[in-house]
Amino acid sequence: MEFVATHRDEHGVDPICAALRNTAAQIAPSTVRAHLSSRRVEAPRVVRDREILGEIRTVHADNLGVYGARKVHAELRRKGFDVARCSVERLMKADGLQGIPRLKTRKTTRSEGAETPQPADRVKRQFTAEAPNTLWVADLTYIRTHSGWVYAAFILDVFSRMVVGWQVSTTMHTDLALDALDMGLWARSRAGQDVAGLIHHSDRGVQGEFNWSSQHLYQEVFDGSSSAGRGQGGSSEAPLAGASEVSET
Repeated sequence: MEFVATHRDEHGVDPICAALRNTAAQIAPSTVRAHLSSRRVEAPRVVRDREILGEIRTVHADNLGVYGARKVHAELRRKGFDVARCSVERLMKADGLQGIPRLKTRKTTRSEGAETPQPADRVKRQFTAEAPNTLWVADLTYIRTHSGWVYAAFILDVFSRMVVGWQVSTTMHTDLALDALDMGLWARSRAGQDVAGLIHHSDRGVQGEFNWSSQHLYQEVFDGSSSAGRGQGGSSEAPLAGASEVSET
């Protein structure tokens, strides 16, 4: 076998096997080729790909399968692996690995014909206040977690920049926004503060006039408003669909 392997480049496998036919050393060409294949050294790229793929699988699994090629590549580089992003993409595709795509949301700060009633803009995009409890602004945002979506509604006092009310839920519904408003009104009532004439201002959206997109005060993107005129101990039972008046009790 070793004789054939040593001289195969000079004479060829088939001629050598033919010359050995009918001798004690005869051997079939297929046997020689099978033996040579088993001894074949893997190409460096194959070895490298196998090593990198193992690291890719580890990074992907450690991050709950949410990482795509871009983040996997960045993590490998942080670990000291000198690998091209295209190589990571190729190996992940061949191994059936993929991340969770980011949800594409249409970002807007102004309403374009929403079907729900729109409140009058009493603030006129002037987000300033001379005293506490004269202007509150509200927002609803959502956060992706490993266990699913979490929704947060919160209300800020424009004068103090203090979060006066907030609520968190695993489902998005109108009551989430109303509960945040209730919390703010209850806290002010408990502290003995008068909120008569308070303007409650929210962006325009489908859940109690709250927008799905995450918007913030410093970006000045709140477009709708609701007025909350009430005495102490009032409630926000009136819906926020439109310019809502929180009735006195």
